[in-house]
Amino acid sequence: MEASTELLSYDKIYINGEWVASTGTDRIDVINSTTEEVMGQIPNGTAEDVDRAVAAAKKAFETWASTPIEVRAGFLKKIAEKLAARKSEIAAVIAKEVGMPLPLATAVQAGLPAAVMGSYAKILFEYEFEEKIGNSIVVREPIGVVGCITPWNFPLHQIVAKVAPAIAVGCTVVVKPSEVAPLTAFILAEIIHEVGLPAGVFNLVSGYGHPVGEAIASHPSVDMVSFTGSTRAGRRVSELAANSIKKVSLELGGKSANIILDDANFEQAVRSGVGNCYFNSGQTCSAWTRMLVPAERQAEAIEIAKKTAEGFTLGNPSEGKAKLGPLVSEAQRERVRSYIHKGIEEGATLVTGGADAPEGLEKGYFVKPTIFANVTNDMTIAREEIFGPVLSIIPYEDEDDAVRIANDTIYGLAGAVWSANTERAKQVARKLRTGQVDINGGNFNMMAPFGGYKQSGNGREFGKYGLEEYLEVKAMQLP
Repeated sequence: MEASTELLSYDKIYINGEWVASTGTDRIDVINSTTEEVMGQIPNGTAEDVDRAVAAAKKAFETWASTPIEVRAGFLKKIAEKLAARKSEIAAVIAKEVGMPLPLATAVQAGLPAAVMGSYAKILFEYEFEEKIGNSIVVREPIGVVGCITPWNFPLHQIVAKVAPAIAVGCTVVVKPSEVAPLTAFILAEIIHEVGLPAGVFNLVSGYGHPVGEAIASHPSVDMVSFTGSTRAGRRVSELAANSIKKVSLELGGKSANIILDDANFEQAVRSGVGNCYFNSGQTCSAWTRMLVPAERQAEAIEIAKKTAEGFTLGNPSEGKAKLGPLVSEAQRERVRSYIHKGIEEGATLVTGGADAPEGLEKGYFVKPTIFANVTNDMTIAREEIFGPVLSIIPYEDEDDAVRIANDTIYGLAGAVWSANTERAKQVARKLRTGQVDINGGNFNMMAPFGGYKQSGNGREFGKYGLEEYLEVKAMQLP
């Protein structure tokens, strides 16, 4: 199916290897976050659409699960190659939808999904699906039909993080992308259709969380749900999935602490911390939104952070010149502004930024890069996920106090530690109750597990750990 040239508008969903009309008649507008104008449309799907998609996935599962690894890996490679070939197009779409500056969108929003898809073609051949333990043969088999419900902040990346390992091991999938940034999901469906993936292995139903997401989570023929989004929505997915006792994998919110120890290179650590917090305009679940600094050096950290934040220029992400684009929607902008007001009300020191609209940017969902200091960990801005360019600087007394503050949260997704002594940083990192810790600016590794402790979710994505999420374990006892 082809999108219109003026608007990236799709009038069909993808079920059982075909572009088909939704049983619903409504359309959902996709808004350009910079111009506030409609940039595309998608079908507003229904629970009946989900029924059709799940039936197709269930029918396709038996054959796909028994398809040789070499064949499945071949499809993954072809999909990866075509994603890479359309990288510029994908990046341009996401820059408009989400607001990430084009150079970053090209590398991250478009580049990483192609790399992750390709990585599973390699992992498939390295993974041991069978082992002998005593008189038992232990085999790992695909779990079945997987419902994938994905967010808007990294729209294609989060779809691929679920779809790639699921279809790699022999599962079939029904995908519901976020209605806020859904267009690259349709590009992926076009690619999957083009490479000839067997009918029913990949199905796409667009629409809102209610009814489409809820229909997927509660469907008795869906064997597993993999969800990325807010902790509140994750609770709802878990509730619905519980009725049929299906497996649930959740990647939820975060309020990650960036611990800068007293011997760290403050210039490097603070500047990197601000950059991490503001990545994707702060619309990142693993962002280091709490910067923990020694109380006696808070003034130094504030000075570096303020200078760094004020160097983050705002502008049209599609032009690729500004460091910071808009937030994804008006609702998100108002949410972030309300948190900034709350920080001021509760007594935090506003260092730079604020809730007022940036000068010269009358259109677009822009929020000034904002920093609060003298934040205590009981303040709302230190407790709740803001999902915008808002950093809280929290002073601590000693190393133990820093660890206590870092762990004093319902979340446990990510974090960071900085020290001149790597061994000291590693020891502190081991004390953090969180799924991922970057030490002295360690880079993202797509082969390492990503996921959270506590209310940041359960399960892991990427690498062999992501593969294992979609497998059941069977023991066969021999005489």
